[in-house]
Amino acid sequence: MYHRFEENKYPSTNIRIKDFKAHIDEIKNSDLKFITLEEFEKSFNKNNVTRKILLTIDDAFSSFYKNAWPILKRDEIPFIIFVNTETVGSRGYMSWEQIQTISKHDFVHIGNHSHSHGYLVDKTDEEIRKDLTIAKQILKKKLDYETKIFAYPFGEYKNSYIEIVKELGFKYAFGQHSGVIDKTKNRYELPRFPMNEKYGEIKRFKSLLKNIAFPYKKILPEEKYLTDRNNPPSVSIQFFENQKNLENINCYSNEQNKWRKSKLLFTNKNELKVILDGKFITERGRVNCSLRDKSGYWRWLGIQFVIADL
Repeated sequence: MYHRFEENKYPSTNIRIKDFKAHIDEIKNSDLKFITLEEFEKSFNKNNVTRKILLTIDDAFSSFYKNAWPILKRDEIPFIIFVNTETVGSRGYMSWEQIQTISKHDFVHIGNHSHSHGYLVDKTDEEIRKDLTIAKQILKKKLDYETKIFAYPFGEYKNSYIEIVKELGFKYAFGQHSGVIDKTKNRYELPRFPMNEKYGEIKRFKSLLKNIAFPYKKILPEEKYLTDRNNPPSVSIQFFENQKNLENINCYSNEQNKWRKSKLLFTNKNELKVILDGKFITERGRVNCSLRDKSGYWRWLGIQFVIADL
């Protein structure tokens, strides 16, 4: 997942174009294949061990059109770009003419990223529903098709928000927690690896390409929206019985705004409890778990919580 391209005063959401080019070249020279949305949908529910890359861009900044689009267009590299409709045409964002131009290419899909791109997770259900409905109506009018793909602004969601996304007819929704998609993932809580200046250096990118899915039955709590009442959460992960080497799993978390190796407790052979030392005190709480696989790859699982703005 990318946002800005060569907007170097925004390092947390920007990727340097030289690094982006290096990412594209690295994928081209690997055994991985860029896939379209249609190919993603076909493979989602299959027991397919072939690893693939789904490229996504959020927000439709004008720096994408200027710096990244020529690279992707030249080689017809498929991608989804998620558009928040309120900012289209304003300073720093693509215009509708530009969005319509790229949408004419078969390897491009325009997804819904809400209307306002606000902190919708703190809004009422009615406010969320209204915002997403406005975006749906505008995108359909401007592009003459209705996307079934949604990306949560800031990767933030709660259970009632997910239900609204379902009600409005979306088939898939993407967050910003890190991880690899397989058929065990909830199609309304799909992970992505965010790329920026800090985490986009080619050495780290090569390591990300060695990640594979970490299948699981269930993650608790199901509600990822935290208030004082349920912060810190009681985090547990239920794995499948055939998952090997679970005793070698490592998890890291950022409670109290400090990354640390988490204490782990197996409540039974395939259920892992992640013990947090305190509350999450920043906007988002994270737990990332990894396991070295015998194939030489790393299984990776990310969980993101949202801290209520009370």
